[in-house]
Amino acid sequence: MKSHTSILFTLLSVVLVMLFVADIAIGSVSISLTDIFGVLTGSNIDSTIRSIVIDIRLIKALMALLAGAALSLSGLQMQTLFRNPLAGPYILGVSAGASFGVALFLLGAPLLGLSASPILSAVGTAGAAWIGAAAVLLLIIALSKRIKDIMVILILGMMLSSALSAVVEILQYLSNEAALKSFVVWTMGSLGEITLSQLSFIAPIIILGIALAVFTIKPLNILLLGESYAVTSGVNLTKVRRNIFLSTTLLAGTVTAFCGPIGFVGIATPHLARMIFKTADHKVLIPASAIVGALMLLTGDLVAKALTLPINTVTALMGIPVVVYIVTRNRNLMQ
Repeated sequence: MKSHTSILFTLLSVVLVMLFVADIAIGSVSISLTDIFGVLTGSNIDSTIRSIVIDIRLIKALMALLAGAALSLSGLQMQTLFRNPLAGPYILGVSAGASFGVALFLLGAPLLGLSASPILSAVGTAGAAWIGAAAVLLLIIALSKRIKDIMVILILGMMLSSALSAVVEILQYLSNEAALKSFVVWTMGSLGEITLSQLSFIAPIIILGIALAVFTIKPLNILLLGESYAVTSGVNLTKVRRNIFLSTTLLAGTVTAFCGPIGFVGIATPHLARMIFKTADHKVLIPASAIVGALMLLTGDLVAKALTLPINTVTALMGIPVVVYIVTRNRNLMQ
């Protein structure tokens, strides 16, 4: 069993490296593998090619890796915590909460004179996303303690998401043209607008969120048997929920803040990881989901570049079939 798992991880890692290199090589200007290797090793390569690789495509590919892993792990933790196979940052409204926070900042910052500073703008956008995501997640957790029906929780999350979207539309209607354009571009989702300074800010936060997810492996496995069993096993549910809450907020909130609302990665990729590895053990699922999420977003970015589409439309088209399969396979969810 261990050898089978090791083989799968090796194969997925090889595919991940291939897609990562392809994402750097493919674009409006094709770059050979030799040139990519030369740039990365510091060889004497044309300055234009070097600039394209280092300043644009490498940053974008690294962001795809981080964002895919972050969204996938946030979805995995939420599915286990809520015992709901359809839970995820997009479906339960966590991404909508982050979007609401960003909307308040992006549409309100010009009025307050906060958009002039790039650093203040980046920190403000991230902070607004974290607060919005945290507020929604806290509300969902509070509701889940009172309401045990997973479908009711799911419906409430979707209604909350719709309500926040309605408020955001009102803000768009009242905002000025420049702020509105900035926000609309953000809602389309993009991995290509990230700068090196932003990536330096984003990467440590996502790594911290991933580290928190790793620390929850054991309690997540116990939670699969139910909260009552977890309590009798000595699990501190308050501490576990707090760690999952913090991890999910950092992961989903940060990605949403800088890349826009990228849907269906968080809900679909944990299920793909379970299907590939045929296990519910989070010791395997945590790294597996991270890799599968990164693979999905790198693939989505390649498709988005080829068809000139926003990344969130591509991930939706990739993730929806998985969600439909999960719903049809788990018919008891609808009872």
